[in-house]
Amino acid sequence: MFGIIRPCRHKLSERLQASWMAHLCGLCLALRDDHGQLARTATNYDGLIISVLVEAQAAREDSSWRRTAGPCPLRGMRTASVAKGEGARLAAAVSLALASVKIRDHVEDRDGVFARRPVAAGARAVTRRWDRQSAGSASTVGFDTAVLLDAASRQGELERSLLPGSSVLLVTEPTETATSAAFAHTAVIAGRPGNAAPLAEAGRLFGRLAHLLDAAEDQTADAASGAWNPLTATGTDRAEAERLCRDAVHGIRLALREVELSDRSLVHVLLGHETRSAVDRVFGRTGHAANCRTGGGADGGTGADGLGAAGVAEHPQDAPPRQVPPGYPGYPGGPYPGQDPNQAPVPPWVPQGPGFGPPPGGKPPHPRNLLAGCAVWALMACSCQLLCCEHNDPFSRERRKGFCERHDCCDHCDCDPGCGDCCNCCDCCSNCGCDNCGCDGCDCGCDC
Repeated sequence: MFGIIRPCRHKLSERLQASWMAHLCGLCLALRDDHGQLARTATNYDGLIISVLVEAQAAREDSSWRRTAGPCPLRGMRTASVAKGEGARLAAAVSLALASVKIRDHVEDRDGVFARRPVAAGARAVTRRWDRQSAGSASTVGFDTAVLLDAASRQGELERSLLPGSSVLLVTEPTETATSAAFAHTAVIAGRPGNAAPLAEAGRLFGRLAHLLDAAEDQTADAASGAWNPLTATGTDRAEAERLCRDAVHGIRLALREVELSDRSLVHVLLGHETRSAVDRVFGRTGHAANCRTGGGADGGTGADGLGAAGVAEHPQDAPPRQVPPGYPGYPGGPYPGQDPNQAPVPPWVPQGPGFGPPPGGKPPHPRNLLAGCAVWALMACSCQLLCCEHNDPFSRERRKGFCERHDCCDHCDCDPGCGDCCNCCDCCSNCGCDNCGCDGCDCGCDC
């Protein structure tokens, strides 16, 4: 999964989380159905925005845009309601075409394994196949992927002809053109031609934002490897790049206000809030949003919980007392019901029994040797247990969270899932009731 839009499940309402997953699974299955299993590797978070936009504009019942998908290992072998129809097919065609462009770019730059001739030859064959497949499936919904491929071909020419001191926006123009065309076509599919112009503007700015954030994220690594980077090549400093990104986020919000949507809540979260979060993630948070997310007040002082902007109590006596459940060691609550009074109390939320660590007072399990650990790891990887489920480490047998959970919220929004609403005060769609009204501002005083 790649992309700048990475919504945190702890900041989405239950309805929006279900809708987000429906579009993500719908994109993955549309790629599989139209282009084969290998094409599912092109699934990306940004591409499913196309599917979200089509459904948000359509004046139809939700049931007409959903179907029940069969069990999937990535969902813990559960069925699910997923997106279907023209929106998912357009998102799949666009994602496949852009993935083909990205692979071709890696081959031309001889990045990593693509520097090897056999790998490069195989990658070129895959890109040619994906170009044909994306063009065929896009034509069924009336979209011409030639605009995407033409933009990609112009990208290389622009980079080679760029002079030091040129505007970095010259480099982002092909990306802006491609995303603008894809966003605008969602209005055609949904039967809302009046939305084409504002969606084209939102798509143009989204393309600029994605290109600049990608360049800013890779600038240090590109400098170390000697790879070409648009910010370095044009002499654009990070302050100017951040200004352009924040201007693009503001422009996207203004453009979306002109779009007629049947349900704007998920669109507002993804293109209104998550774009700003992406800029914060790359350049760092500034101003009130930074203080608000870390528990500080608008002036950077202590928040309502007595903690400062760094999450540390300004005065020890002001720190909130730790809430220890009854029966926890050191708490005068006695043993848990049904527990031996002579045994040290163990919190009920700690998994016990076979496969969940040693019982109280028991010896820790012996780690597996290398051969056995590799065999168990392969079995768990093939069944997606390492990715999605809480599991025992195949080597140490220690209890661990799945990869998806470990890299979910806290890696990119500094939100503590156990802190209640204190981490969501800048995200009105999940905190102040605009899940259904789709407002463009908060009552909490944040720059939302």
